[in-house]
Amino acid sequence: MLKSFLPRSSRTLLRPVASGTYAPSAFTIVPRRGLASEAPEHDVVVIGGGPGGYVAAIKAAQEGLKTACIEKRGALGGTCLNVGCIPSKSLLNNSHIYHQILHDVKNRGIDVGDVKLNLQQMMKAKETSVTGLTKGIEFLFKKNGVDYIKGTGTITGENEIKVNPLEGGEVQTVRAKNIIIATGSEATPFPGLTIDEKRVVTSTGAIALEQVPKKMVVIGGGIIGLEMASVWSRLGSEVTIVEYLGAIGGPGMDADMAKTMQRILTKQGMKFKLNTKVVSGDVSESSVAVNVEAAKGGKAEALDADVVLVAIGRRPYTTGLGLENVGIELDERGRVIVDSEYRTKVPHIRAIGDATFGAMLAHKAEEEGIAAVEYISKGYGHVNYGAIPSVMYTHPEAAWVGQTEQEVKATGKEYNIGSFPFSANSRAKTNLDSEGMVKFITDKETDRILGIHIIGPNAGEMIAEGVLAIEYGASSEDIGRTSHAHPTLSEAFKEAAMACYSKPIHA
Repeated sequence: MLKSFLPRSSRTLLRPVASGTYAPSAFTIVPRRGLASEAPEHDVVVIGGGPGGYVAAIKAAQEGLKTACIEKRGALGGTCLNVGCIPSKSLLNNSHIYHQILHDVKNRGIDVGDVKLNLQQMMKAKETSVTGLTKGIEFLFKKNGVDYIKGTGTITGENEIKVNPLEGGEVQTVRAKNIIIATGSEATPFPGLTIDEKRVVTSTGAIALEQVPKKMVVIGGGIIGLEMASVWSRLGSEVTIVEYLGAIGGPGMDADMAKTMQRILTKQGMKFKLNTKVVSGDVSESSVAVNVEAAKGGKAEALDADVVLVAIGRRPYTTGLGLENVGIELDERGRVIVDSEYRTKVPHIRAIGDATFGAMLAHKAEEEGIAAVEYISKGYGHVNYGAIPSVMYTHPEAAWVGQTEQEVKATGKEYNIGSFPFSANSRAKTNLDSEGMVKFITDKETDRILGIHIIGPNAGEMIAEGVLAIEYGASSEDIGRTSHAHPTLSEAFKEAAMACYSKPIHA
């Protein structure tokens, strides 16, 4: 109540008390520091305009809070929209069409004449998609009244952000009652290999190559590496994936599904070197030599490539953010330390998305952006981390939500497995696209769904039903007794559920 009766320049600042909470320090009035050009105070300022940041900004504005979003790229959407999820999906879709015309349509009764790749036009289509979507977010900012500030933001005080404008001009100071850090992540570099985004590339360079490399080596067999490997393999490159672990797909992928996906991608022409570590790389005028050996030590081997893609993961991006100015801490992996409400050591400064804990997924960041704003405006928020889906947009796609079989097994809990192959699904057979399967993992005692894993056509869309089922604590019988339209791919989903508590009909 005191705040309402004080002049704006003399409002009480919060001081930490012994309990670790924050409260007015004996109602001591601390005058605000004078600024060269006093800016109006925002209720919420978001640093970063990626999926987490722009969603948080729009949500805050919808909640009636005066909101600004600071973004240094000059285009909204972050890595995901500009050089990640969106452009890669454009290339994945169009390279699949090209590959299908070359190798598949003849079996469908379609004779095609001379087929040529126009890589420049394919890249142009990608850029058109990106530009349209970034402009769309700008429109949403205007529609919802979000102030869009183009520049690099540095936190200089607990309620103060200095912004260096992107296009030059005077440094701007923005004041905020609440700050949300949503600065995202950057590709993790590989020691001994200098990234030039031409011959030694990250995913950013991999979506912008000017010609199809004859040979490509991908360091890392996770989602990003496999998606980019798919694009360039389809377009004619000889691709070898080097993975330190004994399976592809990353730790979130079920072991059975990882083996299935590797088998399918091998049939498509990709080569895999698992349990293999990269020792060094040598860049010459004509090629890149990647020196590898067995992960546990062994005979060395050199792999020659025209392009090497480094896809060993991503790391939080906090460079130049000024966290040290307000005592905000990072963990050993460079992630901003937050509590269950995304608050840092300074309670009104929160962090979401790739900048802090959890899976580095755009949709996870979006959910956190909404939850963080709800904590600010309502005092409560919600993200169910047990129901965050993952999708790999290869062909066929792979998608999963919940626990893997190996994770459930490690808990000692008794469980049931139900699976159904797309080779027994009428729509998949009709489409001549029937590789893969659906796999359910359920609690043996209660039949509650613990995990769902799919490899197959449209897996990324189908997994949404699985996410909803886990969110609401459904059993496999709930799914199995729900009518699914015929003929659809989703019938495989229903039959895999039936296999958990009874028997599928068509297998």
